[in-house]
Amino acid sequence: MSADASGSQLLPAMLYETFRAAGVAYFCGVPDSLLSPFGYYLADHAGTAHDIAIHEGNAVALAIGAYVATKKVPLVYMQNSGLGNALNPLVSLADPLVMAVPMVLLVGWRGQSGMDDEPQHKKQGPITTSLLDALGIPYQILSKDARQAKLQIGRAVHIAQELQQPVALVVEAGTIAPYDRPGGVQAYPLSREQAIQAVIQSLDERDALVATTGKASRELFEYREETGQGHRRDLLIVGGMGHASTIAAAIAQHKPDRRIYCIDGDGALLMHMGALPIIGSKRLKNFYHILINNGAHESVGGQPTVGFMIDIPAIAQASGYAHVRRVTEATELTAALQAIRELDGPVLLEVRVNTLPRSELSRPTISPADNRAAFMSFLDEV
Repeated sequence: MSADASGSQLLPAMLYETFRAAGVAYFCGVPDSLLSPFGYYLADHAGTAHDIAIHEGNAVALAIGAYVATKKVPLVYMQNSGLGNALNPLVSLADPLVMAVPMVLLVGWRGQSGMDDEPQHKKQGPITTSLLDALGIPYQILSKDARQAKLQIGRAVHIAQELQQPVALVVEAGTIAPYDRPGGVQAYPLSREQAIQAVIQSLDERDALVATTGKASRELFEYREETGQGHRRDLLIVGGMGHASTIAAAIAQHKPDRRIYCIDGDGALLMHMGALPIIGSKRLKNFYHILINNGAHESVGGQPTVGFMIDIPAIAQASGYAHVRRVTEATELTAALQAIRELDGPVLLEVRVNTLPRSELSRPTISPADNRAAFMSFLDEV
């Protein structure tokens, strides 16, 4: 199905009230840049009827539980790349051939055909609607016209309830109007950028670095570019949120003569926290996990994570990491980075930072494939 995409942007308040009027009483999902105004509005107005999930499959599970308890169709929001995480519970639980659970999926359409976007969205964008078709999930492209959008929302909730299955509304870039909200939070003195630079400055010429997706990789690339250091020692995991630590650990396992550092984020680590016991069980002496925790999904709008609410170093230690530590100040960070070089890993160093944003952050100018090839060449050097 398709819909008229003419008209102006949709106000987050209108979307929320329309879903509520259609019978949706519970909202959950994983933040996405295209949907961030709506996510922020939910955070400010939905109260306990809104949860930010760890990953998209977790959001589908939350929605299933909400429907079973309330008999009301829930809403699950996500970026289209999150359909991969949501695939298993959508097919093996919510599908009408299994538990037959109705829900509405609000899917941000990154990498839409004909639109310039980052490399990690080049494949996911064009196959998004085909994937929904393959899953048997009816969908519409949400109109930018408020009147049409209201009709689509009401119809989506009705169809989900009538067919007892998930239904999707796909959201193009620019569909939802901005929602004014205060910027970053100065919870800690360090910025992520300062922490990344401190990590780089602590490395020697043979150390390799794997960086998670989002602004962390962009800041790392920009710093290397500005200082003329080159990029071959860094592997930028521009997609696959939550998998950088596992990739880095596998490299450490197969290159035991190299120190392998992983710069991770709290949202990414939480998304696939099951990686920690796998890494811990391998007893990788050359693996150094640097978690830069700002308590937010900053790369897609700054919505909060539970990163500041839990003790991640304690979780890592219980998962088999040999050494863990938390720092919040620049001098502590410098000392800790020097100290862990003398320790056998796996090591987790949590650096708590603020979320004060910086504008005009550039993006990597080399392709992920070229980055991978250059990094592999670096690893092959004696």
